[in-house]
Amino acid sequence: MHVTIMAGGAGTRFWPASRNQNPKQLLNLTGERSMIQSTVDRLGDLCDPQNILVVTNELLVDAIREQLPGVPAESIIGEPAKRDTAPCVGLAAAWIMSADPDATMVVMPADHVISPDSVFQDALRHAESVVDADPSAIVTFGIQPNYPAEVFGYIERGDAISDQALPTFDVVRFREKPDAETAKQFLEAGTFYWNSGIFVWKAKTIWEALQKHQPEMCGHLSAIADAIGSDSFAEVLRKEFTAIKGTSIDYAVMERYENVKVIEAPYRWDDLGNWTAVPRQRGVDDQGNTVDAERTITLDTSNTIIRSDDDHLIVTLGMEDCIIVRTADATLIANRNNEAAIKQVVKELEDRGWNEYL
Repeated sequence: MHVTIMAGGAGTRFWPASRNQNPKQLLNLTGERSMIQSTVDRLGDLCDPQNILVVTNELLVDAIREQLPGVPAESIIGEPAKRDTAPCVGLAAAWIMSADPDATMVVMPADHVISPDSVFQDALRHAESVVDADPSAIVTFGIQPNYPAEVFGYIERGDAISDQALPTFDVVRFREKPDAETAKQFLEAGTFYWNSGIFVWKAKTIWEALQKHQPEMCGHLSAIADAIGSDSFAEVLRKEFTAIKGTSIDYAVMERYENVKVIEAPYRWDDLGNWTAVPRQRGVDDQGNTVDAERTITLDTSNTIIRSDDDHLIVTLGMEDCIIVRTADATLIANRNNEAAIKQVVKELEDRGWNEYL
């Protein structure tokens, strides 16, 4: 088994802690280990460290190599441009096939929270068995929704596949992020899952699917594949990858591929998308506050998230439903119910040219 970790996201919803050169996957938002370290830890002995590949932004390669000393340095690849997930997956498939043409390939994001590790590992082994039995299959994991979320894509399941260790179904279709009413209908139907963005397939299967559905993209990826192991690899990667018109793997392949299976995820899963997700992982005190700071005094304060990168004293008085995040050079004070507007803050910083805060 070969595992590819996609670690190129910017994590702008976690500003000001998350920055271009220190995004959320490098932060310890849920514990002592960073999110990408926890992602690798979660694999246990599922695969050899030599078979772990990290695809990230080229600006983050050195930082990730420092955080993941057990992963070979050459297996941490930096994309020269942001081109969404389909080119990332294609690059990873080409890299893996250059070493193992028959490889089974797992793809997962670096910023999910999943537990218990042992259950996750068993689920991946089950997905591997599904692919071994049907090498043309693409397998994904669906998360049972517990509320009508509008921020996730959805998977509609079809007929169950018999004699499986875990509930496994044919996929009818993928659905984009819905509006509130549609999300409610999906939840009530009971046949829809949240799309976890975790996939298992033969590397050559996804490569052939990309060739069929994205021939222009694969022209550039094939040129990169031909240069793997050569002195010109970095130069070819920069030239060809930058020329790709990016798109998501869902749109590029998943929504068009016929033989897709979905496994009902048996593990706990959280897409840690913004600050309001942190209390689910770190817990709350008697007043509903989540505090990740060395020195705080919280008086008449409730339902508030507080984080500080150092021992700077933070005192709150009469605060409710707030997010307070302090770094060495910036402080965010936001209404918790307006958390989505943090992306607007990042855009405002870009518009003003205040790049030192990005």
